[in-house]
Amino acid sequence: MAIPLSASDVLNREFLVVRAGLIDLAAALDRIGRAEGSVSDDHRWKTIRQALEVLSGEAASRAEELQLLFSLPYQDNWQQE
Repeated sequence: MAIPLSASDVLNREFLVVRAGLIDLAAALDRIGRAEGSVSDDHRWKTIRQALEVLSGEAASRAEELQLLFSLPYQDNWQQE
């Protein structure tokens, strides 16, 4: 049976990947901010802002919350559409 990693071990293993993802995200947000026009009324922008709020929280289910945030609601008749 494998011994679970400590939080410090997980951080050591994941730090560079997380850092790279955050830098990519910051760059994308910078490009949006520098572009002409506004996206403040765009539902995708609002969803991104909500996702950033989820990420800044302490919940252990952030990945699940983001998946639900970016998913379409279930529809019983999805096969017909």
